[in-house]
Amino acid sequence: MNPPAAAARRRPASGVASFRFYEELNDFLPPAHRRTVFEHTFRGPVTIKDVVESLGVPHPEIDLILVNGQSVRFSYRLRDGDRVSVYPLFEAFDITPLQRLRPRPLRVSRFVLDCHLGALSRYLRLLGFDTLYRNDYDDAELAHVSRHERRILLTRDLGLLKRSLVTRGCFLRETRPLRQLHEVVRRLDLYRQIRPFRRCLRCNGRLLRVRRSALAGAVPARVLDRHDSFRRCRNCRQLYWPGSHFERMRAIVAQVIAAAPVAG
Repeated sequence: MNPPAAAARRRPASGVASFRFYEELNDFLPPAHRRTVFEHTFRGPVTIKDVVESLGVPHPEIDLILVNGQSVRFSYRLRDGDRVSVYPLFEAFDITPLQRLRPRPLRVSRFVLDCHLGALSRYLRLLGFDTLYRNDYDDAELAHVSRHERRILLTRDLGLLKRSLVTRGCFLRETRPLRQLHEVVRRLDLYRQIRPFRRCLRCNGRLLRVRRSALAGAVPARVLDRHDSFRRCRNCRQLYWPGSHFERMRAIVAQVIAAAPVAG
């Protein structure tokens, strides 16, 4: 065998595939590739997961990939001439029997947040969502908790979402906490799961009702005189009552619920 022929065989085969990304996945693409079909040249063998992440889209944001009209796994080896359609997560919908790229939907959505999302964690707890947050979580811990506790990882760190251990995650486009809250509830269609004032804003523990008569000496007398409804966190023992901040919190809850789409 002559040397040029041997070298040609050793070189990985190249190919061209066409891609189309849908909905919010376009946010990760350069403007020229958004909401349109574009061609991408690759050198194989290469998995479709590696290709879509090289294009900028983290895999936890993807729930369905169709190649030539057939659903495939992330391990699919891309071929010359493939036509690829990539769809975002369908947490609120069951797309069985198509090949989901993540485990089945979380019928009760739970979260873990990176260290920059402390305010959002309190808002999610206000709505009643089981939300883990620590300001000293490192990336490895976040990925581990998300995977093994089946929690949706919320972050603005694309590198964190691209970790192979992460199967459920959302990259937040918004930067302000209240806007982030609306974004999460809207994208994951969480409106029916909202159960406000059931979790401790400080530690995420469940709140239990406490009789007013059992709180003598635990809260100021003027508070007992003004209020009849009290709750205590069963974990950290923090007490809650409808004080001066309650109306603002109730307004936030009402605003989120009011944003729910009207069923047509």
